[in-house]
Amino acid sequence: MKIVIINYGAGNIQSIKFAIQRLGYEAILSDDPEEIKSADKVIFPGVGEASSAMRKLRDSGLDTLVPKLKQPVLGICLGMQLMCNYTEEGDTTGLGIFHTDVVKFNHGVKVPQIGWNQIESLNSVLFKGVEEKEYIYLVHSYYAPIMEETIAQSTYGVTYSTALQKDNFYGTQFHPEKSSDAGEKILKNFLELKINN
Repeated sequence: MKIVIINYGAGNIQSIKFAIQRLGYEAILSDDPEEIKSADKVIFPGVGEASSAMRKLRDSGLDTLVPKLKQPVLGICLGMQLMCNYTEEGDTTGLGIFHTDVVKFNHGVKVPQIGWNQIESLNSVLFKGVEEKEYIYLVHSYYAPIMEETIAQSTYGVTYSTALQKDNFYGTQFHPEKSSDAGEKILKNFLELKINN
């Protein structure tokens, strides 16, 4: 199986690659459109700032490629947020895969949220074998509201989407590669997805 991690300067690429290796797979880091298009699974990572990340995607033409991909695609953290229509961070237009706007926490909570939180209302094959209220690891100041495509949620001052799915596109606000056993199961479930899931 060919797994490609989109390499556009995001910060958590190596930790994702190591997590995939622990599951017995190898992943390629690439920003080459042909390499990405030919992958069985694509991971769209993200640690950084939204407007500069989108600029890098636009400069390399990946902003038009990613929404057209037909294989399973997993956006992680900022990757998931950039898959939305818009984010308040840097007043940034996203890829428009998930039709929602990403907004900043302003509910009297400390920002960013850093650390472990529980996920619930799990509603996807992505969470096969994962218990309700399992703990996952998050680092973020912005969030996607609850919407039709929400497949998991958490609460931090407000209840928000911790995972989204639309067609072949999946997104997790949390870092599966840093979320211990639960994260490992979620990553494994993604890598084992059949095209039609």
